[in-house]
Amino acid sequence: MYRITKEFHFSASHQLKDLPATHQCARLHGHNYVVVVELASDALNAHGFVRDYHDLAELKRYIDEELDHRHLNDVLGDDCVTAERMARHFHDWCKTRWPEVVAARVSETPKTWAEYRP
Repeated sequence: MYRITKEFHFSASHQLKDLPATHQCARLHGHNYVVVVELASDALNAHGFVRDYHDLAELKRYIDEELDHRHLNDVLGDDCVTAERMARHFHDWCKTRWPEVVAARVSETPKTWAEYRP
């Protein structure tokens, strides 16, 4: 199995409104997010790629235009925008465009990651 990944960065705010008001993440706050999308294939295409990295520029545009420096609760229409739910969102968004997508990971801090891998 061949695997490739590509990493994307953006900054945004969110709020986990389902948590008790005393929880720090219930308050409005922001992160410098890192998103990693993983693609896999048993075979390489005619150019020797799982997929050309340039094809993933569409995800960069989506992040820059829709998510970067935005309030994610508003953009994603969710009162509880967790890293886990964001990982699923990125996976599903990418999978509709590139069938080789197998996973997406989201980091809110340098020490934490959430991954969605069906």
